[in-house]
Amino acid sequence: MGASAQAPTREATLTLLLRQGQVSASALAGQLNISVQAMRRHLRTLEDEGLVESSAVSAGPGRPSNQWRLTQQGHQHFPDGSETFAIDLLESMVTSLPAETLATLLNSQALHKADLYRRQLGDGSLEERIRILVQLRSNEGYVSEMVPATDGSGWCINEYHCSVQRIAEEHPAVCDQELQVIRMTFQDCQVERVHWRLESGHSCGFEIKPQANPLPQPKSDLHK
Repeated sequence: MGASAQAPTREATLTLLLRQGQVSASALAGQLNISVQAMRRHLRTLEDEGLVESSAVSAGPGRPSNQWRLTQQGHQHFPDGSETFAIDLLESMVTSLPAETLATLLNSQALHKADLYRRQLGDGSLEERIRILVQLRSNEGYVSEMVPATDGSGWCINEYHCSVQRIAEEHPAVCDQELQVIRMTFQDCQVERVHWRLESGHSCGFEIKPQANPLPQPKSDLHK
């Protein structure tokens, strides 16, 4: 198989591992419609490059199966918007500004971001608005998807790559800001974080459900 044929399989394999966390070679082969032998060759190549790793997992009687996952280097293969400049700038703000001032600045940024999102989402149904937001977030490097909420009363946005991961590791308050952005974007809904990469998850998740008494929509600040 030539390099031009391998490239799409390589990227598809890495993306599936990013989305699903830990997967067997046979499951990957089935999803990509190639033989298990070919998938194992791809995985060994990716392993040699330091992008994936495996461990034996027992699922009952019989021989344990290898489960594959991305390494840290594999996660870094995807676009990362956490530039060193942004980290240094935030570090300077943390050390030089009062905590209340920093919180006010982060809240102001969240308000502005949510306002931009609401303008792009429009006035469609909740499902339509979430679908648009997932695309917007994916374009920003978050590798997002939407799935029905576990109780069927709303939706969950799963984000498998965080474009501000490096900043969030140093300053978890940025993650709180992300939650507030989603809440202010969907002010007619109840929004909760249901999983979090920084707490050993392989994705961040926000559950969005309609609420009986939605908050009033604030006026846009973009044309002041």
